[in-house]
Order: sequence, then C-alpha cells, then structure tokens
Amino acid sequence: MAPQVATQDVFTETGSKPYDVIIVGGGLSGLVLASRLSENSSKTVLVLEAGASHIGDPRIDTPGLMGTLWEDPEYDWGFWCEKQTHLNGRQIQQPRGKLLGGSSAVNYTAILYPTKGPTSKRGQALFHTFVPASKDTAELLSLDKYIDSSMQGTNGPVQVTHTDTYGPFNKAWMDAFDALGMNDAEDPINCAKTGAFTPTNSIKRDGYTRSYSASAYYTEDVATRPNLHVLTKALATKVLLSSDAIATGVRVHLEDGSEHDIKASEVILSAGAFQSPQLLEISGIGSAELLAQHGIKCVVDNKAVGENLQDHAFANLSFEVANGQISGDVLRDPKVIEMLLAQYNESRSGPFTGMPMSIAYLPAVDGRGVLAADRLKELVRKYLDDSTEARVVSSVPGLKEQYAQLKCQLLDPKESVCQSGILASQMHFNPGKTSMSQAMAKLMPGNYISITAGLNHPFSRGSVHIQSSRAEDPPSIDPNYLSHPLDIELLARNIQFITRIATQSPMAELLKVDSRLPEKTDVSDLEAAKQIARDRLYTTFHPSGTCAMLPRDIGGVVDSRCRVYGTSGLRVVDASIFPLITQGNIQASVYAVAERAADLIKEDWT
Repeated sequence: MAPQVATQDVFTETGSKPYDVIIVGGGLSGLVLASRLSENSSKTVLVLEAGASHIGDPRIDTPGLMGTLWEDPEYDWGFWCEKQTHLNGRQIQQPRGKLLGGSSAVNYTAILYPTKGPTSKRGQALFHTFVPASKDTAELLSLDKYIDSSMQGTNGPVQVTHTDTYGPFNKAWMDAFDALGMNDAEDPINCAKTGAFTPTNSIKRDGYTRSYSASAYYTEDVATRPNLHVLTKALATKVLLSSDAIATGVRVHLEDGSEHDIKASEVILSAGAFQSPQLLEISGIGSAELLAQHGIKCVVDNKAVGENLQDHAFANLSFEVANGQISGDVLRDPKVIEMLLAQYNESRSGPFTGMPMSIAYLPAVDGRGVLAADRLKELVRKYLDDSTEARVVSSVPGLKEQYAQLKCQLLDPKESVCQSGILASQMHFNPGKTSMSQAMAKLMPGNYISITAGLNHPFSRGSVHIQSSRAEDPPSIDPNYLSHPLDIELLARNIQFITRIATQSPMAELLKVDSRLPEKTDVSDLEAAKQIARDRLYTTFHPSGTCAMLPRDIGGVVDSRCRVYGTSGLRVVDASIFPLITQGNIQASVYAVAERAADLIKEDWT
C-alpha cells in the first residue's frame, strides 16, 4: 500500500499552533529533510508539494518509461529557457519534476559522485544501499576492475545497483578506453575517477523499480508519524516575513482555489535551483531594483539571488550500428514496446529494467587524445588570463575565486574536465525550440547509438529571475550556455574526441563509423566541431548554484548552515546552494547535502 498524504484538514486539526518547520518542496531534498527532521517526535513538520503523489505509479516505477514523463504536466513543470545567444537563438526545454519526489522521480537514475570536497563522505554513505550486480553483468562491465564494495553504502534508504540491461556496446566502451590507456582502477565513489565506467542506478534490485526520494524516504513508517504532514497539490506562493526579516510561515494556494497562511517557527526552501530563488524574490529577498520592477517590497537586498546558474550540457554525434547489432531505436515500433513492457511486467526482465548508459571521466581531450599540457596552458592564457573575460570576472563578486579553482582543476591531469557517455539511440536537435521528445525522436531508419561530449566544470554562468510577482508564473531561466569562450573551445575538442572513441577497437567493429548524424560531419576541423556544439547542445538537467553557499560579499545567498543571509528562521536546502556545480549527475550530491543539512538543523535545535 502506498503511503498516504495529508489533506487540507490538517489546517483545522492543528488550529492556530504553528509548525516547527515548513518545508517548501517535496522533492529529493525536501523529503530527505522531512524524514530526518521528523525523527524528533517533539518537532512538527509540514511539507508543501505543488504536484501530486505518484507513489506506486507504474510510469514512475518502471525505469524504461522515464522518457514518457517529460512534457506531461502531471509530472513536469514544463519550463523552457530563454533564447540562447550562443546557441544560434535556440530554446532548450528544462524538465523539472512536479510531483512528490521531484526530479528524482523523472531522472535517468544515474548515481555519480563529485570531486573531493563539495559533499561529505558521511552524507554519501548515509543515503544509499549498494546491491551488487549479477555475476554476468559484473563480468560484462568489468566491474571488478573498479568497484570497491567496502566503500559503498550499506544501510541507506535509496537502493543503487547495476541492472541486467547492458550489452556489447557497454563492454566495448570499457575495452576501447582500456586500449587507449585512459582507465584507472578508482571507484567513482572515491571522487577521483578517470576513464570509463558504468555508473550504478537508483533502482531497486528486487523487482527493478525506481528508487527515489518518495519511495525511499517517505515510507509507510515515516508517513504515519503523527508529527509529519505532507500536503500535495499545494503551491507555496510566498514566504511570510516580518518587517525585520524573520520567517513566520508560508502562504499556500491549494487545489480548490483557497489560500492559507500557515505559521511556522522555521521555513526551509527545497524547491530547486529554479524555484527556490523565485520564491525568495517573490517574498522580498533579492535585488531591490528587480523587486521594485514587479511591485515587491524589498526586505533583504541581495543581488546574488538567482545568479550563478550553472548546468551541465552535452553535444553528441550518432553512429549507425554495424550489421547484426541493434540499439534502442527498435523502440520506434509500438509492437516492440508492447512486447518489452509485457516482459517487464511479467518477469521483471528486459530493457525496461534500467538505463544502459556508460560514462567516461576525462581530462581535457581532442581528436588525438589527452590535450597536451602546453596547449592547455596556452588556452588558459588566451581565455582566462589575458582576455576581456578576465577583466569582466574581476568585477563580478565571487567569480574570480570560482575561476581560480576551476583553473586549477583544468590544469590538473587527474581532474575530470570532460565527460563522455554512450546512449542507446539516435538523437536530433531542431533549430528553434528543442524538447526532449524531439531530441529522442527516431527519425532515421536503421539503428544508431549516440556518443556524447560535455564539460564537468563549465565556466559559463547564467541566471534565473522572476517575471512577475506570482509564483504561478514561470521564472525567466537563462543558463547562458557556452557564453564563456573557453567552454566552447573545450567542448568542441571533446566532440573531436568522440571520433577517436568510435574508431577505436573494439568499438569500431560495432559501428558504421562513416554513417553518422549529422550526416557527412567532419569534426577534425575545430570550427566545424564548434558548430556542432552550438547546433546540438542540450541540457543534462542539473541546474545548480542560484542560492550559493558563499560569503555574502562574494555572491553568497546562504551561510554554511544553509541560513539565508539577512533573515532569521529561513533556510535553503537543494542544488541551488552549490557554489560550483559538481561533476557528473548531481543526484548523489543533493542527497548527501540534504542529509548533512538535516544534521545541521538538528544541531541547531539542541
């Protein structure tokens, strides 16, 4: 039986007594906090989630159906970014989970870890339980070469594993990087991986269903705690602040059209990197000039709110597979989908049990391999030290410090500057507006795979800000992709490296290397590779940094205990507090940060 959520009767049941904590957002971090904070039975906790509860929904639970959730308003906020100046004016969809569990309910399920430092090892160990792969899968993926079972979580709520969905392309991926001499023996959880690997996925091995914050942290035992209420289809429209910036509660709009002011001793925003800064601004915390434009009284003037937006993005080339091989493009046939879904439902086996994606973490690369150190230093001098960018950076609070750290990472041969991956189908990117359904459309006959290129530590910075004083209206999202010239320089060279992977045995034997998308593409020319980057860039759904945990004078919005500067009783806990985006998928880092934040809040209660 799925855990039940509260109804608006909780308002009359609790009377005028305020909650100890209101958490805005029942997504990944919000439900971690709700579970951990409500362990203290003397504290009352209310979670407000704008979407519905879909616990037990087969579209959520079935890993292979994740692609059906984007663009559906029952599951997705449906955001789009502004036209991107450096992508030929393209607009890119920005999917965000609108349901209990948030984006952990609709993501690709990959579990990747940051470089050393941004999150605590304790948090990483707390959030998950590692379940080893089957013997056949372990052998196919050469997991014994890098998985260290002693470092994995053993008692966390989220289950992670390798499913049995992998095939010859995943094996060839590992073997190709072995042949290139680029693999090390580090477990990715040690935060120092270089080379190819296949990440674990947040999937329960028993039954092969998605393991996400709602199923893992909001269990029946948690849901029945009398001091915890979780209210769905409840849109928080404003944080209630006194004249001296003390948070006193939240204004919420319910499904029946009614509006309520709910009192609390403390408010925590866990609405994500787009909507946490939006709610701060609507509530009077942000740039005084911007707030005045929308008729909002400024309570705390902080221009850093909504700035520092960072995202991982990728470009790719698609290759037709060799005769005798198949790819995910077979799913263009409805009869195949019907057959495979029946297989999953009947025996919990087949392609719908997981996402057969493999990854590689790399230093700066180009078509020949690892970029020569002298050439890399030359690019740094050109685009960081001696450019107009360097002069601009010096005038932006905090950016100089960020770029100094990114420069060190870029020049460190053991750091993962670039990321590549292999996906099981062709990809297309329309000019104008590009949605995920368009990107994954199987327009070309035949079977293709795609090899992606991306940057783990981008230099480009964007923003997200209100367009009105209403929480119902979407914010203006501008990731500002490829706005820093070093980003497109490094990404274009990583695109050149794609052909190095594709022509390396044993990968080359599985592909028709000259049959690719875009057709007749020669990326040996750097300018051609840059055009591919502009035409085929797409988000990997990792927005971060818009309420950064930094000193206030260098662009900070929250302090080291997640408290919003200039206020009392108000915190932010989600990916928006990352000063710098972590490498790879941010899911594991957000779980770890939420676990650590819960510890800090409990400490402050004592």
